[in-house]
Amino acid sequence: MARRPVRKGSRAVGASSRPTPIPSTLTTPISSAYPSTYASEAEVDAEDVVSQLPLDALTLSDVAKDEEEKKTAEKKKKPFPYMDLPMELRLKVLGYYFADVGSVIDLDTDNWKRIHKKLGILRTSRTMYFEASHFFYSTHTFRLFPTMGKFFKAKKPLLARLNKRQRGWITSLELRLGPGWNRPPRGWVVNEALGLADCVNLRKLTVFVECDPSDNVFNGFRRADGFYEKFSRELLGGVLAGLPILDRVYFDAWSSVKKSGAMMRGLFEVTLAQGKKICWGPERGWTDQEEVEPPKVDNNFAPIPNTIMNTVVAVA
Repeated sequence: MARRPVRKGSRAVGASSRPTPIPSTLTTPISSAYPSTYASEAEVDAEDVVSQLPLDALTLSDVAKDEEEKKTAEKKKKPFPYMDLPMELRLKVLGYYFADVGSVIDLDTDNWKRIHKKLGILRTSRTMYFEASHFFYSTHTFRLFPTMGKFFKAKKPLLARLNKRQRGWITSLELRLGPGWNRPPRGWVVNEALGLADCVNLRKLTVFVECDPSDNVFNGFRRADGFYEKFSRELLGGVLAGLPILDRVYFDAWSSVKKSGAMMRGLFEVTLAQGKKICWGPERGWTDQEEVEPPKVDNNFAPIPNTIMNTVVAVA
């Protein structure tokens, strides 16, 4: 087959119609450098993996640091080995724990804040219950009959509200005389329900006298002469009869009460008749010696010097 002859000079001589490439220092970006609105298969798979991870794994912190923090947190959560301490130290801790309760326990509306919340420690364990209970009841003084607010006329005193075991731990009681001296409450009686027979570890009874109605200050206000003195003697006699294990009674009073008054002399006679020893409390500072009464003063005014009196007369 004969070849077709090539024509020469079929194109016009001159500049080429195609563009001439210009050299440049800028590189042409590849297509993957531009964001795409369609996710690739690799991107779809990565999202699926991330969505399956737990929330605690989505963190930027170092793994080793996280492990160290976890170990530190576990150490902080570990409770203090309190029961491994010696008994002496545990009792010392309980002393600080009950320090703000008060030395004398009585029926009071404030007991919920001061005492009830503190006693929540008894529910931690059986061992703690016996240790803390024994410490609380043996280191505080419990008032026999209430003297506070709305509980003053309560028919059931604090001692009667405790159970037999709690009364057995008590080592100190207080009998406060004076409140209601003209009309004592009906609940101030010694009976079997009071539970004195259960106080087998009692070592101290304090009789604190707030006032002596036999004093002349009470003239015209008494219910009858000698009424409250007789009531106090009978009440103390009943308490001592219910505490045969007790061997001594501590007496104390406010500064207005005289040791030689009819009130105190009657209480001393009842105590000695029961075979108990008389001791003295810290408030008044009494001793076995006779009380020295201060000299009587007709008035509380200091004498006026004669020079001032002469000046006043001269001015008048």
